[in-house]
Amino acid sequence: MANPTHTSPSIWQRHQVFEKNSILLVIGILVAISIGGLVEVLPLFYLKSTIEKVEGIRPLTPLELAGRDIYVREGCYLCHSQMIRPLRDEVERYGHYSLAAESMYDHPFQWGSKRNGPDLARVGGKYSDDWHRDHLRNPRSVVPASIMPGYPWLEKNLLDFNHIGDNMAVLAVEGVPYTPEMIASASSDVKTQGSADDGATPAFTKRYPKAISRDLGGNTGKLTEADALIAYLQLLGTQVDFKLYDDKANIR
Repeated sequence: MANPTHTSPSIWQRHQVFEKNSILLVIGILVAISIGGLVEVLPLFYLKSTIEKVEGIRPLTPLELAGRDIYVREGCYLCHSQMIRPLRDEVERYGHYSLAAESMYDHPFQWGSKRNGPDLARVGGKYSDDWHRDHLRNPRSVVPASIMPGYPWLEKNLLDFNHIGDNMAVLAVEGVPYTPEMIASASSDVKTQGSADDGATPAFTKRYPKAISRDLGGNTGKLTEADALIAYLQLLGTQVDFKLYDDKANIR
């Protein structure tokens, strides 16, 4: 019968070599980290994009972009996230979980890290323009339990969009597919989208498919910051046909 004291060392005994030698332990850690890093980094050198292209996603119109800038300026992202996580309770409350492509033109993205208020990723079309206007003026007039402060000055401040074309030019450098035509037509497109329903021109519709034009004061030159913010909010979550990504719809 073999003597148990002469058996080959176990894996735990072999591991003692690293535990007793700090230099070998550091080298082992560096090797493990290097392998893991290469596995994650190397594919990025031959992948054109890490974001799956989704039909329907387009860059923001100049009016929506101006509204987004106001959204960021007022710190709305501090209390409202724009990212629905793939968890059952979140999907049942807010709708389909967020897709990476929905934020592909956001610089920076508005995922947020805290929810004092509800997630806004699917707020577009959920309420009327008048509801949003009342909510911005006095949140408790439409949501009695709201702790959100009012933003009454937004409907008093006229929208300054003289530099919106410059903003689009910078975003174009960062990869947003704004064309020279879009940038050159930025100011007129703000007025077009903020005009009556019949104010949208074929050229505007071609530049921004499915963009909604409505009477927000663009035809009188009195667009407000609230108008721009509402145009942005009404876009959120409306670009993608989520039935294409609904597992239930694919059940036969």
